Amino acid sequence: MSDKENQVAKAPATDKKPAAKKPAAKKADAPAKDYKRPTNPERNRLKQRYYAEIVPALMKEKGYKNVFQVPKLEKIVLNMRLGDIKDNSKSIQIAQGELEAICGQKAVIVKAKKSVANFKLRENQPIGVKVTLRGDKMYEFLDKLIAIALPRVRDFHGISGKSFDGRGNYAMGIKEQITFPEISYEAVEKVRGFDVCVVTTANSDEEAKALLVKLGMPFRN
Repeated sequence: MSDKENQVAKAPATDKKPAAKKPAAKKADAPAKDYKRPTNPERNRLKQRYYAEIVPALMKEKGYKNVFQVPKLEKIVLNMRLGDIKDNSKSIQIAQGELEAICGQKAVIVKAKKSVANFKLRENQPIGVKVTLRGDKMYEFLDKLIAIALPRVRDFHGISGKSFDGRGNYAMGIKEQITFPEISYEAVEKVRGFDVCVVTTANSDEEAKALLVKLGMPFRN
């Protein structure tokens, strides 16, 4: 026998497996931290009510078989025309700041696409500002419009229920920006209004109006 075979023969047989490594000792659990942001019960209440109350109510009334058939808000577009101050950059910035304060989002300056001599309008000249709201900010703005701004309008008797475009979208005008609490009357350079367009996923004006009525829009007709 060779030397290697002699060494193998002399080695004692064993069935023991290599010892498993012990798991590392766990560190003491640190005290749990609350990472939740402070919730405001008044914030997004309209969005919460839409999913909790309005969707089931519309499914029952209209006979929708699927939740995705229920019309919902897609976006809200705010547009403020500034043709009277198109040559005054400072006034345009003030108006832009007011619209941003109302909706809580950056406003985009709208510029002329072409020159029109009769209106003394040059190409790329600022003529307005607009904001497109989606998601939570869309519901927050609509809630503020319905609950705070419209009731502050002088001699308010409701809004027109006929301002639909035939495709489930609704448009209305706000005559004075001071009806919103973010705007201070003393700091206003000029009282001006803006247009509000509510875009929905409804297939008809009837469905869109039913949705807006459930959301609280105060239609007079």
